[in-house]
Amino acid sequence: MQKRTLGKSGLEVSALGLGCMGLSYGYGPATEKEQAIKLIRTAFERGVTFFDTAEAYGPYLNEEVVGEALEPMRDKVVIATKFGFIDGKPSAGLNSKPENIRSMTEAALKRLRTDVIDLLYQHRVDPEVPMEDVAGTVKELIAEGKVKHFGMSEANAASIRSAHAVQPVAALQSEYSLWWREPEKEILPTLEELGIGFVPFSPLGKGFLTGAINESTTFDSTDFRNVVPRFTAENRKANEELVDALGKLATAKDVTRAQIALAWLLAQKPWIVPIPGTTKLHRLEENVGAAAVELTADDLHKIADALSEIEVVGDRYPAHLQKLVSR
Repeated sequence: MQKRTLGKSGLEVSALGLGCMGLSYGYGPATEKEQAIKLIRTAFERGVTFFDTAEAYGPYLNEEVVGEALEPMRDKVVIATKFGFIDGKPSAGLNSKPENIRSMTEAALKRLRTDVIDLLYQHRVDPEVPMEDVAGTVKELIAEGKVKHFGMSEANAASIRSAHAVQPVAALQSEYSLWWREPEKEILPTLEELGIGFVPFSPLGKGFLTGAINESTTFDSTDFRNVVPRFTAENRKANEELVDALGKLATAKDVTRAQIALAWLLAQKPWIVPIPGTTKLHRLEENVGAAAVELTADDLHKIADALSEIEVVGDRYPAHLQKLVSR
């Protein structure tokens, strides 16, 4: 698989990473550990060198699985994790106080079975803690050799600039896909100006863009899509127009909808590295194959034309979670 560099940071990763959250959290019961380890190691065998986790995924369980899976090839991969919640629980509230960043980092190093974290993200901006304190603490951890690079997640342009002035931000991780293009307005220009890489999560629209979900799909009771407005049955039905359009484009190129969606992201900027997640080996193979799909200028024009005629409906977060983003 081709490599990409996240902005001006010098951090080189595979063109596609692996979002590991779904193996432990968010999409129903956690995947059995040995199965999760097999999937992560298979991703590495297929050329993936960039693995994304967080203390909040479990909490803690995902870091432990990722650490065990990647221990044999630790020097050949880039591991990203995140801090920023009380006891690693999003429901408990935010905590980006310097002492929490430090204690979380020490604990994450143990769970990840490593002596350094390649990329440490602030999971969500904490309005109670000055950005200078957050970035300054990570800067100290970098100086101490415990962290290599600083990242942010779901931050707005002002917060990114404030942090970057204290400690260069290597990457921003936020949602971006064919059905969530808000970052194009202000975030992408800011990142390009500052030389910051972009790591889109949910690049397949939380599975919707694959065509495997329709209005009659039911989710496990613990699947967070049950509370996402965009995933109500009514909105799923309305948004099928986008999936249908993707299907036509995919058929014309003899690839899948997921591969079109990922290839489209890769074609936007050379410093964009999507991190699709999956619990299934055949989906992993499909996603990895997207790195070899080349979209021509004509392909991109057709996609743009199709998108211009489609209105995606439904908020991407329920109200109580929406307030945590774009700070």
